Amino acid sequence: MLATIGLLSTTFGVSVASALIPVISVEVFAIGVVLNGTDVPWWLLAAVIAAGQIGGKLLHFYAARGAIKLPGLFRSKDGSEKQPGRWRRWLEKFRTNCQRRPLWTAVVMLLSAALSVPPYAAVAVIAGWAKVSLSMFLITGFVGRFVRFGALAIAPAMITTWI
Repeated sequence: MLATIGLLSTTFGVSVASALIPVISVEVFAIGVVLNGTDVPWWLLAAVIAAGQIGGKLLHFYAARGAIKLPGLFRSKDGSEKQPGRWRRWLEKFRTNCQRRPLWTAVVMLLSAALSVPPYAAVAVIAGWAKVSLSMFLITGFVGRFVRFGALAIAPAMITTWI
């Protein structure tokens, strides 16, 4: 029992770290855990990873909203507003689309969380900036991440039964 709690705690920590630091791969870690033959059910492993990933991505979400003050490295030096360029205009249009079409927003966020297309880290930042509701971010993110890591957790067992 203690070993299972330790494994799940480590899994949660790795998943939060991978949400914040792109070079850490929770996918590789999860496959290693599953191939190691642990007694942790696939759904529990997927839920812990999804919760850790969402916890880490919440920092991106809140930073984009301006609720978390970023270090000076990530802020403009003079603090002045620049003329809106092409990228800024596109983001404004995207924000408007998110507010007008919440179902479209939810589908994009769900697909991104499950498939990482578009990359979920970018979607977390843009969702925060676009003022997507926290509940939509949490629900779509958790469900999508649960599907992604649930499939990853059961894949080795499915492959070995086919061989």
